[in-house]
Amino acid sequence: MVRPSQSLRQARLQYTIAGMATIASQKASGPEMTGQTTTLKERQSETRGFRLLHTMIRVFDLEKSIDFYTRLLGMRLLRRQDYPGGKFTLAFVGYGDESDHAVIELTHNWEQPEPYQIGTAFGHLAIGVPDIYGTCTALAAEGVKVPRPPGPMKHGGSVIAFVEDPDGYKIELVQKG
Repeated sequence: MVRPSQSLRQARLQYTIAGMATIASQKASGPEMTGQTTTLKERQSETRGFRLLHTMIRVFDLEKSIDFYTRLLGMRLLRRQDYPGGKFTLAFVGYGDESDHAVIELTHNWEQPEPYQIGTAFGHLAIGVPDIYGTCTALAAEGVKVPRPPGPMKHGGSVIAFVEDPDGYKIELVQKG
């Protein structure tokens, strides 16, 4: 866990060192890493306790992003922490408690001089909604960009739409039910 006095870089180094120590102790006491793959069935017992915790995105205007995800998409602001030593703020938003729901980590770097470039590797976040047409109408009325209006997927299947958050990240809305 990152302490307020630690920079993110220090925390990552601490985590990396701890992970290396764990690997070293496993090597000394357990089977060696041979590069052989294990079957899914063999891996299931090892990964049973794994869970997706959050997705982090960098945002230019934290207040605008919090407003988008909370007021417009109905998430809750779960926690927010400033890290003055690292000159950044982390805000976590989601539909449920972090103990049993995956959430979104909004990272705001205080000295970022201009909006981030989205790049070509990131795809999108996806949110299931009960009324995709009503949701898109309400979001558009709030000035949210809807680059792909609601409708069936091109090659069949679900009814989807895409909206953009204040930083231009794509959010896929998927009709539930």
